[in-house]
Amino acid sequence: MSTTLTTTAGQREAVPARPAYRVTGRRVLRAEWAKLWSLRSTWITLGLGLLFLVAFGLIAATRYRSGIGSGRMDRDFARSTAVSLSLFGTNFAQLALGVLGVLVTAGEYSTGVIRSTMAAVPRRLPVLWSKAAVFGVVALVLGTSGAFVAFVFGSRIVSGTPAALGLSHSGVVRSLLGAGLYLGLVAVIGIALGALLRSVAGGISVLVATLMLIPGLVTLLPSSWQSDFSPYLPSNAGKAMFALTQDSGTLSPTSGLLVFLGWTVLALAGAAYRLVRSDV
Repeated sequence: MSTTLTTTAGQREAVPARPAYRVTGRRVLRAEWAKLWSLRSTWITLGLGLLFLVAFGLIAATRYRSGIGSGRMDRDFARSTAVSLSLFGTNFAQLALGVLGVLVTAGEYSTGVIRSTMAAVPRRLPVLWSKAAVFGVVALVLGTSGAFVAFVFGSRIVSGTPAALGLSHSGVVRSLLGAGLYLGLVAVIGIALGALLRSVAGGISVLVATLMLIPGLVTLLPSSWQSDFSPYLPSNAGKAMFALTQDSGTLSPTSGLLVFLGWTVLALAGAAYRLVRSDV
């Protein structure tokens, strides 16, 4: 009997101790990467974003080509360039990427998955930074790739017209890279709004209002007020990032980037504050 107890105790002592689990930044990033690509909505929405960016750019270029000699083209549209035509779909792609950003964070609150996430990462903030970094980079790569694809094919469509431009022309590459960066930052803002509001409907509503409705409402203000506020709105500052030329009432690409970065940081700061101060 004593021999059996001694043997059992020896076996227990021989069992190696389970290594302690450590939460590191790399592991949190890998977890968020896996969660992002495990959702069917990710593939569908990213596909729609790329489709909007490329397809609407080619449609705009085709419409310009068919109407350039008709004399019935709108004056502003007639002054378009291959860059502005190719990036026409940016307005639609930003909605797809921004909405997906809201779903990435607010969707976890609606399903209750956020409890498991915060139990695995008690410090909380690394979750927000990892979500923003992972999806921001994905949107940046997709937006930049789509912008270059739309331009390559769109410039061929408008070849031989006043809008024709090539990659070697001054400012073209900068504009295409700026469009990709803009879409990446829109995705980060979507992540922040989802974490801040914790509601899919609320996050999408604020995103759409910020990017599309408010700029339209500002046009109803007196012209003197418009010149003071309009250039600093998120959407207008973002458009200045990838505009090939600037008007007197718009920001320069660098200034537009700084202003839009400021809006992005502000949204992330609000999301981080609520994440730390309030319960899940």
